Amino acid sequence: MTQGSREEGFAAAAGAISAHVVHTSAEGLEAGLATLPSGSPAYYALPEGGRDLPVVLVAQEIFGLHEHIRDIVRRLAKLGYFSVAPDYLIRYGDPMAAPDVDAIRAIVARAPDPETMAFFDEALAFAESRDADPKRAAITGFCWGGRIAWLYAAHRPELAACVPWYGRLDGPHTPEQPRWPIDVAGEIKVPTLGLYGGADPSIPLDLVQQMMQRLAEAGAPADIMVYDDAPHGFFADYRASYREQEAKDAWGRMLAWFRAYGVG
Repeated sequence: MTQGSREEGFAAAAGAISAHVVHTSAEGLEAGLATLPSGSPAYYALPEGGRDLPVVLVAQEIFGLHEHIRDIVRRLAKLGYFSVAPDYLIRYGDPMAAPDVDAIRAIVARAPDPETMAFFDEALAFAESRDADPKRAAITGFCWGGRIAWLYAAHRPELAACVPWYGRLDGPHTPEQPRWPIDVAGEIKVPTLGLYGGADPSIPLDLVQQMMQRLAEAGAPADIMVYDDAPHGFFADYRASYREQEAKDAWGRMLAWFRAYGVG
């Protein structure tokens, strides 16, 4: 991985691209876009010639299937995973072309959770069709994708592991998005490690603590790590919110969590 300046492929609303942005090459990988049965695109990567690989599904931020998420997919492939990120927002608008975050939020609000769960089912089936091992499958997600990761763990209890990054735990209950992670805490059967920032105003610490309490009361195989001084988006190396020390520690914890539960 190398670092550099602004590159093409990032969402316009994400703002100026940080000098800390990480670029992971596709050398030694098979990487590209696939079309799922629903017609939605998915970006995937795996080591060239790889077979019987563990799977990591990646749930994108609100900014869409932009370069940061694609880079994460390639990072995971470099570590020996078949990684795939389905675009679960594009049929409601293109977050990468949206002029601001409010426009993106309007797109996100239209995406029904049941449909999103089906897209990830399709992505996992796609990996299996390429000879990856669905019994060694995990999901990780960032920002809105962190919320999706929690929900997918409840939707698909046979997953081996789940690692949500600073996903919102509660919010407006709408017909499209009727439940939030706080609502499904008692249903979590998948070993799950939440990674959160203690200085994230969008996810108050008392809500994180409430989530932890509900998980504990349900006997869920889950834990939440809080980085006291980290803001929302502390892993987003292309943004000013990036915190290198916390990001590297959390990435290592995620990989260790995967390995501990047979994904790796």
